[in-house]
Amino acid sequence: MERYEVRLSGSGGQGLILAGKILAEAVAIYEGRNAVQTQSYGPEARGGASKAEVVISDGEIDYPKAMSLDVLLSLTQESCTKYSGDLKSGGTLIVDSELVPYPPKGEWKVYAAPITDIATTKVGKVVVTNIVALGLLARITEIVSMDAMKKAILARVPKGTEEVNMKAFDEGWKAAEDLLRS
Repeated sequence: MERYEVRLSGSGGQGLILAGKILAEAVAIYEGRNAVQTQSYGPEARGGASKAEVVISDGEIDYPKAMSLDVLLSLTQESCTKYSGDLKSGGTLIVDSELVPYPPKGEWKVYAAPITDIATTKVGKVVVTNIVALGLLARITEIVSMDAMKKAILARVPKGTEEVNMKAFDEGWKAAEDLLRS
């Protein structure tokens, strides 16, 4: 793999910076490829559009910021509208179907699932929305294995929350399989 760029976007407080760190660690630590993760801080941490970026490569990564996205995951309409212009033709757009009712049209594949609702109803905790999103992203893109993702999640989440986070990841993975079959 040459250079593969992922941006996780939404509102501050949705756990997307943590999700970006988990994705980068899954790729780098558990799969032995190169990855760099960056994020936005500032007022975004309190509720505005926020983002975390992960650049993945089998070779050297000479620039840490995403320039032409292969994948954009958006958990809010605001972030989707703001960042979709950076998604390259043929890329993948993954959105929360309830919070991004109007995904922009473009030359990319759109996957829409009720990510926050899955976290709330199937897992019972809205706080794991980011982990549900990682399950979707990992399954849809196949850029990282399920095993590497689970190891990275378990290494990062607070003690005592491992079970609920594994359930969240599995529910996201299942939702992605349903989307891929349809």
